[in-house]
Amino acid sequence: MFEFFGAIGSFIMAPLYWVTSVILTSFHTLFGSIFGDASGASWALAIVGLTLVIRAALIPLFVKQIKSSRNMQLLQPRVKELQKKYGHDRERLAQETMALYKETGTNPFASCLPILLQMPIFLSLFRLLDLAAKGEVRGVLTVEQANQFANAELFGVKISSTFLSANGDFGVMALAVVLVLAMTATTFLTQRQLMSKNMPADAMSGPYAQQQKMLLYVLPLVFAVGGIAFPIGVLIYWTTSNLWTMCQQFYVIRSNPAPGTPAAKAKAERDAHKAARKGKPVPGTSDEAGAAQETVEPEAAPKPAPRQQPKKQPRSKRKNAPGQGRPKK
Repeated sequence: MFEFFGAIGSFIMAPLYWVTSVILTSFHTLFGSIFGDASGASWALAIVGLTLVIRAALIPLFVKQIKSSRNMQLLQPRVKELQKKYGHDRERLAQETMALYKETGTNPFASCLPILLQMPIFLSLFRLLDLAAKGEVRGVLTVEQANQFANAELFGVKISSTFLSANGDFGVMALAVVLVLAMTATTFLTQRQLMSKNMPADAMSGPYAQQQKMLLYVLPLVFAVGGIAFPIGVLIYWTTSNLWTMCQQFYVIRSNPAPGTPAAKAKAERDAHKAARKGKPVPGTSDEAGAAQETVEPEAAPKPAPRQQPKKQPRSKRKNAPGQGRPKK
């Protein structure tokens, strides 16, 4: 039975080993010509290059994740209405909620897609490092490259070493702790950035917000605990990936925030200051409407004041008025 599952695992991992090793060795060839093939810097930079390629390939999924996350936020008032209406019937509530998601094209699990799709690459890199340390090769790695990979040192520390296998080596433990803390902090800050800047006020109390709050603290804890078993090279990969995510999310939130969020308010203020500096009317204000009206409707010339007509008087008064009628004899 174990052999059967082992064969299935090898069948699945074989193409991942090949893809990972091709990208890794390509970058190593580039940086090896600068720092040397056996240099830890060339292998560390090759890992960074691998990370950037993987994350660039996941940009369409990241955009889909952002859109789905935004839809989840904006749908929270409607989800609350469904909860009030069908709170007594959990099965009906689940059906109506899923129908709402389907109607709006929202996938509640889309926020996990980039992480889930990275996990096989993460695992294949982990296994490449682990097997290279034992002198075994996978993918297109040669035995010589595997030995270089396993013995390459960064700041005097082998990138195949882990905190658990440090055996009292202070350098390994120190570098591993620094990278684990960086990986944990970037995971926390990325999730915190999403919640504090790009979630409307009415979405902060719903079930989606509770899920996000839970992930805010659970994910960093999971990475911190698991990170002590990761090789230094894998920690470099994951920290670089987190930094990419944080910067990419910052750009998306800043340039295209969800309506009714602090990020949207900040963008409106930036647009107003920018328009004021250029002497243009601020978009969406009465100044802009007035300016548009002045442009479309030119000011008309002032009309002359209407001529006042004399008051109508009875005939008898008109005869007796001075200068009117004939003088009496």
